[in-house]
Amino acid sequence: MTEARRTTLLATSALLAMTACWGSTFFLIHDLLDRVPTLDFLAVRFTIASVALLLVAPRAVGRLSPEVRRHAVVLGLLYGVAQILQTAGLAHTPASVSGFITGMYVVCTPLFAAVLLRSRITLLTWAAVALATAGLAVLTLDGLSVGFGEAITLVSALLYALHIVGLGAWSTARDALGMSILQIIVIAVVCLVATAPDGVTLPDNTRDWLSITYMALFAGALALVGQTWAQAHLAPTRSAIIMSMEPVFAAFFAVLLGGEATTLRMVGGGLMVLTAMVLVELVPRRKVEAEVQHIAV
Repeated sequence: MTEARRTTLLATSALLAMTACWGSTFFLIHDLLDRVPTLDFLAVRFTIASVALLLVAPRAVGRLSPEVRRHAVVLGLLYGVAQILQTAGLAHTPASVSGFITGMYVVCTPLFAAVLLRSRITLLTWAAVALATAGLAVLTLDGLSVGFGEAITLVSALLYALHIVGLGAWSTARDALGMSILQIIVIAVVCLVATAPDGVTLPDNTRDWLSITYMALFAGALALVGQTWAQAHLAPTRSAIIMSMEPVFAAFFAVLLGGEATTLRMVGGGLMVLTAMVLVELVPRRKVEAEVQHIAV
């Protein structure tokens, strides 16, 4: 096995592990938000993640060039706003449904890549987008209206797609740790500023602190470091198809550990979205797998 092949497999494994970790947080967050406000939870979570990474690698950010720092700040802002919208939506949406809607970023990623990275998009990709939209309707539509939670979760998915495309374009293995730390610091600052007017409400029991610490260290710090490093070796669309497992893991954990019931609507709509995610990434293309990952924008 060549060195390049080993690196690709390692990057794929890192993304898959990160995706499972993210999927495991949906039902935890859904439960936690009954006691801790959304912005307060995010502020505490990413502050813990920032402090932990700074203690581990205090000089990593200082080694970044000014251009890389600007890129990391932009990516952190995208991710921070997406986190706020996704978590706020989760307070009004079942964990499994939120997971599936969030997974729409897999469909949006090649669309943004086509515009921003000038990648070619096929007719089958458009068909997959239509299928994903239909699946989302099965999951979320109540009559002709979309609920508030589902709507803002979909907006967060669009921002996550932009983050994936930007990370694929700007990340390098050498700068992965520093970029990850700076992104998480920006996310923490965004959340702290947003919650500052009302003060920060802290968890009042050990169980909630353990949940937040798990999400801060594993689903926050380590996951973003893994994603940033992996996307230095994988094209955005390849990364997206790997991360399409997130809604699958979210539904799995929500049913297994979160006590949610499995419904035909959940299964049917989820399968439609998942099929679209797989189609949009596995469509035969001439140039998409050679997407430019490190362009200067």
